[in-house]
Parts: sequence; C-alpha cells; structure tokens
Amino acid sequence: MNPPEPTRLEARHTQFRALHAAGCFVIPNPWDVGSARYLASLGFKALATTSSGFAWSHGARDGAMPLEAVLGYLRSIVAATDLPVNADFESGYADTPEGVAHNVGLACATGISGISIEDSTGNPYAPLMEIPRAVERLRAAREAIAASGQNVMLIGRAENFFVGRPDIDDAIARLRAYDEAGADCLYAPGIHTHEQITAVVAACAPKPVNVLVGGTSAFSVADLAALGVRRISVGGALARAAWGGFMRAASALATEGRFDGFAGATAGRELNTLFQP
Repeated sequence: MNPPEPTRLEARHTQFRALHAAGCFVIPNPWDVGSARYLASLGFKALATTSSGFAWSHGARDGAMPLEAVLGYLRSIVAATDLPVNADFESGYADTPEGVAHNVGLACATGISGISIEDSTGNPYAPLMEIPRAVERLRAAREAIAASGQNVMLIGRAENFFVGRPDIDDAIARLRAYDEAGADCLYAPGIHTHEQITAVVAACAPKPVNVLVGGTSAFSVADLAALGVRRISVGGALARAAWGGFMRAASALATEGRFDGFAGATAGRELNTLFQP
C-alpha cells in the first residue's frame, strides 16, 4: 500500500491542521481497515490509530508490536479512507533521539497527518523520562518531520496519569517544555476532572489540547468543548468495547451453551453493504 499522491496528501494535512485551529472535534481510533471505514461512514473528520487496539487484534499486549508491523498498520489505515490519520507512535520505537528521528521519518512516509510521541519509559520503577531527555527526543521528531517535507503535526504527550504518577504540575511542566520543543498539539492522557482539564488547557494556550475519554464520562463532547478542549480521542476504548461484546458472547457459548450473546449482532447484509467496493 502506497500513500496517497502528493496533492491529495497535502490536502489531508491541511485539513487536519484546520481541525485544530478552532472548535472541538472527536478523533476516534480504529484498529483495522474495517473499523476505519465504518468510522468514516459516520462522518468523523479524522482518525487516529491505537497501539493497544492494533496489538490486541494480533494477540499481543499493548506495546509489543514491532516497528515494521506498526508501519504496515499506519499504511493500511491511511489507505482505508480519505481522512487524515494521526499515528499513535508510542515513544518512537527507539532509545536514542537519532533512532526516534529515523523512525518518525519512516512513519511520515506512510502518509500520516499527525504523530504522537510519548515520554514513558516502560520501566515501572522509573516510568517517565527526565524532561531534558524527552525534549531532546521530541526535537528530533520535529526535525525528522521537517526533513520529510510533509506538513505533519507533532503531538507531545505527558504520560504522568497513565503511568501512576498523577502530578498535574509536573504534567503541565512537561507539556510546556514539549510546546517549546516544537509540538503542535499537547496531550496528557488520563486527566479527567474539570480542574485538571482547565488547568492543562490554560497552561498550553494557544496550542490545542487533546483529551482522552477511554470510558464512561461525566463530560459530553459539548462539555469538553466548553472547557477549551480542541480534540477528543478514545484510545483503545472502541476496540475494548468490541472485545467486550465478543468475549461475553463467546463466554456464554463456552460455559453455558447459550447463544444470548448474539442478540444485537449486526446483520451480515449490513456489513456487506458497508464494505462493498
């Protein structure tokens, strides 16, 4: 699968940046081509990949998929629809800034319109990178995007609340540093209270802020828009919802010999109509 031809690709990149300029939009996370096409059919304006959803679809834990597989996933989602795609690129799949730059260049070649870089380490005893190290890696990503010649957005992520270090002041300090390092959009997944969200939005202004809603929430899209949030993603939540339905149906069949779990299943003809050429 090749990326769209240059003029169409540039149009996607321009469209993606425009979505961040004003208002608030939802950017859902498909885990395969079918889920991407269905989300596009609902009228969403952009899509984002999900490292967890993709990994689970291959029988792997989140974070366990190799770079080549992830690049193939990016190419498939970019090719699935005409919508701009933001890549969940974890921490860049490399230990060094040079490695991050190289891999970001490979990701840009897939046709993505945005790329998110995390500051988590994967080490439970020291789960967050020191800010200078994280900044160096983000600057390397920024330089790689410039070298690619693509108008790809860079999203800086502060993983405090995801890795068990829920320090809002440190998260804000990180996001401000990532802003200065060249991030176009800031993201602290896991913040969920009115106070946390408004603090991050105010600290990052005028840069757009992404908020993750990974489960039931007291906020609606309109509520988050009123707080100044520019984009809302759902991470692996849609994949988890699909897995939940599958697991309940399969469990009832295996343990009770019951078919109740098939109630509410989408008709095959509806899916065939959706996916017809």
